[in-house]
Amino acid sequence: MNRDAAADSLDMLREGNRRFRDGGSQNPRRDPGHRRAVAEGQSPQAAVLACSDSRVPPEVVFDQGLGDLFIVRTAGHVVDRAALGSLEYAVDHLHVPLLIVLGHSGCGAVTAAVAGQGGPGNVDWIVGTIRPAALATGTVGGDAVENAAREHVRRTQVEVVRQSACLREAVERQRLTVVGAFYDLSSGLVDML
Repeated sequence: MNRDAAADSLDMLREGNRRFRDGGSQNPRRDPGHRRAVAEGQSPQAAVLACSDSRVPPEVVFDQGLGDLFIVRTAGHVVDRAALGSLEYAVDHLHVPLLIVLGHSGCGAVTAAVAGQGGPGNVDWIVGTIRPAALATGTVGGDAVENAAREHVRRTQVEVVRQSACLREAVERQRLTVVGAFYDLSSGLVDML
């Protein structure tokens, strides 16, 4: 895979998001025949690291079908070993040319980080992972939660490559492109950062 494949995948996602936000979703490749075809194996066009928020299902907001996207979802799209291992599998074994880090407006984990709150057990770890982005944007004008969410996307883009030799090598060899994106819950628009 190369940069052309990543650009083609990115165009596919932009077009799908345009259909979704304009109310013209096609819900492609979800018929029984396609379901049986992908049961034999997968060849996704992109991997998406997204928040686990129920309002942000990547297959829906990008209007894609079965087998099109390899999705990893965690609260606040924070990166841990399981998320990294999943992304490494997508890149190394499935040869995805594109990795999207997808943040969104109104994220509860980011809101808690901006407010300086925590939570029980591992929720506190999630919020603590996001807190540096909230601190970095604390003096920027505008919506504090949106600013922190966008900054967290940018930082996550860097972290997935920094923490994974597999992903770093794929980027260096131009087999993988990592792109940040931000989904607006109200408009349905995914803005590529």
